[in-house]
Amino acid sequence: MSDEHVPEPTAALGEDGAVTYGTLLWVPALERADLLAGPVRTALAELAAHHPDAASQVLVTEIDPELADTAAMTDAYDLPLSASANCVLVAGRRAAEERVAACVVRATTRADVNTTVRRLLDVRKASFWPTEQAVAASGMEYGAITPVGLPAGWRVLVDPAVGVGEAIIGSGVRGSKLLLPGEVLVSLPGVEVVEGLGLPVG
Repeated sequence: MSDEHVPEPTAALGEDGAVTYGTLLWVPALERADLLAGPVRTALAELAAHHPDAASQVLVTEIDPELADTAAMTDAYDLPLSASANCVLVAGRRAAEERVAACVVRATTRADVNTTVRRLLDVRKASFWPTEQAVAASGMEYGAITPVGLPAGWRVLVDPAVGVGEAIIGSGVRGSKLLLPGEVLVSLPGVEVVEGLGLPVG
């Protein structure tokens, strides 16, 4: 599927604040808090309290949990792969301290863990966190971990490309996805925009 055949999100008739994108209807996230993981719900409520305009632009849609992986979701719901942003958790040790970073890059790229992330964390070796550890520490489901609502103290590294155009990210649960402007995502508390974080795939 080529991206040029997929329309941009469009306002949904009769649905205040909602849009259609691909074959899905996306509604304001806080109106469907049941589709959000606990930490995500809390983070969006805090965002709404301090930056209501930004919070209102964060939308959610329900999907089949079996289709939560980016490639499957893209095909099933007629979405452009380039609209999705993947979030991976990376960690490394410095002496006795474990340093954790969430890395957010477009789905058409991969995170430069071995060079850029390792250097930013100032560790000898950086690697992806084991599934069980990532799930337990984030309070989110595997395959749905998102930069929204991560524990305080974790670094949130975002490639500049994510800040341009729409971004589809996890909601903390596999049964839904978030959609928000990239400009809103990179303005979230704690986000660091890192040049060169995303590398071409292949």
